[in-house]
Amino acid sequence: MAVALKKVEGKKDFVTENWHQKAREIQKWGDVVQDLPHRLDAKVRADMCKKLNQLLADSIQLRDMYKKHHWQVAGPTFMQLHLLFDKHFEQQVEMVDTIAERIQLLGGVSIAMGGDVAEVTKIPAPPRGREEVPVQIARLLEAHKTIMQDCHDIAEAADEAGDDGTNDMVVSDILRGNELQSWFIGQHLVDMPLTYAE
Repeated sequence: MAVALKKVEGKKDFVTENWHQKAREIQKWGDVVQDLPHRLDAKVRADMCKKLNQLLADSIQLRDMYKKHHWQVAGPTFMQLHLLFDKHFEQQVEMVDTIAERIQLLGGVSIAMGGDVAEVTKIPAPPRGREEVPVQIARLLEAHKTIMQDCHDIAEAADEAGDDGTNDMVVSDILRGNELQSWFIGQHLVDMPLTYAE
């Protein structure tokens, strides 16, 4: 149903006047809000945000790899992996949101756009085309390994800086989830016969 916009005499057309607005950024990338009512000083928060943005970029890359592999998986384990990759994608969506919200809570700016993520992530991009299942799984396992190392490094730095919230988040919400996903997909690389016992 179309909505007609009524022009009021003497007033500017709201849509025409407000459609293409431009303004300065309200917070630059890398800056943290200085006067945030937080017990951690701005220097500590800025350092944590930088580390968390690396984790966020790597997590977004992994999240998107799960969706790519969900769409492109093939072979005798198609159904199991198709469903598993999508389940892991949804869990990564939640983890990505948790990391981004922690950055915002600390007064920082979360990385968000695909092009920016591609410039920052340490996880290599897969090719656009379809790959065999063992290669898909190997890529995912390497990505999980990178993220788990990110979590370890951030947890250690957060502990030293007294940032209990970041320490708890990366261990409880991100590290443990990635460990579990890594275990689930790693079991698909175990060499076991499907129809006979050795």
